[in-house]
Amino acid sequence: MPAASSRRVPGLRREEVAVLSGVSSDYYARLEQGRERTPSAPVVDAICQALQLTPDARAHAFRLAKLAPNSARTEEAVSPELLQTMDAFPHAIAYVTNPALRILVANPAASAFIAPLLLQESDVVPAIFLDPVARDFYVNWEEVAKASVSALRLAQGFVPSHPEVSELVARLYRDSEPFRDQWDDQTVQGLTATRTTIRHPDVGLLQLSHQIFDVRSAPGQQLTVVTAKPGSASADALELLGSLAATRHQEWV
Repeated sequence: MPAASSRRVPGLRREEVAVLSGVSSDYYARLEQGRERTPSAPVVDAICQALQLTPDARAHAFRLAKLAPNSARTEEAVSPELLQTMDAFPHAIAYVTNPALRILVANPAASAFIAPLLLQESDVVPAIFLDPVARDFYVNWEEVAKASVSALRLAQGFVPSHPEVSELVARLYRDSEPFRDQWDDQTVQGLTATRTTIRHPDVGLLQLSHQIFDVRSAPGQQLTVVTAKPGSASADALELLGSLAATRHQEWV
């Protein structure tokens, strides 16, 4: 885009936004004036990129267009700020997932916590449905499985073009009858807070609370923090898990 001469108002001209968005100036003008009310998701996405909108502003633009922001590109890299936030939970399990619920990064306690589930599968959600060990690991397996299916369905609605989500759903639907039954139930609910009872081979029975937070700076990522009641045997076990991870030099990066 050629450099413009002096302007009384900073920012891109209408014609410049149209060029950067790959639409005609007339079409963009009609969008601005409300005379064009049915832009496609790719067009809205291109305009958001041209205007360099923040994630919140982008989501608002999609809402104005009466579209779900389903063409959003999800970020795989975990920001240094989020890693620093995870460090603030030295006695808790903390990890970050992508839309397919694949763990992107985990602290030492989380690495030790999930290790028993990774003997046959590469990540936790496939193990929940495909590895028999998971049914012994999660005492309340049915609740965990239902929550995982519901979260995957929500992710598929948010980013239907995300290949990893689609591939995981297809694989689990093909290979797991419990997954098929729950997927066909059509329940949709994001993960926010859950309680689990874990039978861990290294530290025994654990009563845990899970808090899940959306990472607003990286749409599609979620931070999960797992804690136990202070002063309880489960809290002591979590500290032991962290110590075991340090001893074994276990770290997920």
